[in-house]
Amino acid sequence: MGRHLICGESDIAAGGMLKATVNGLDILVANINGNYYATDDTCTHSGASLSEGTLRQEEGEGGGMCGTIVCGWHKAEFDCATGKLAKFPAPIRDLGSYKVTAESGSLFVEV
Repeated sequence: MGRHLICGESDIAAGGMLKATVNGLDILVANINGNYYATDDTCTHSGASLSEGTLRQEEGEGGGMCGTIVCGWHKAEFDCATGKLAKFPAPIRDLGSYKVTAESGSLFVEV
């Protein structure tokens, strides 16, 4: 597992997503109120790029914001913090989830 520079913090607006490729792996990085999360970018249902979908933000149980990545093709929903399937009519695999670190205005992901 290695640490890779993805982009600058200012490259992903709050509520936004960015697709990056690290060692041939497509990664989606999401910004939920200044908290950054990374998952696989490819939907496990039909292979759509999740960065072309939407990011839904909502208040979580503890009052903080949480987010769900919604696939633009068939509306599968994944928790952006864990990559776990949140909603879909059929069982499909969860996404891989990766640690994101912000340092000196840059974002790094461990893959």
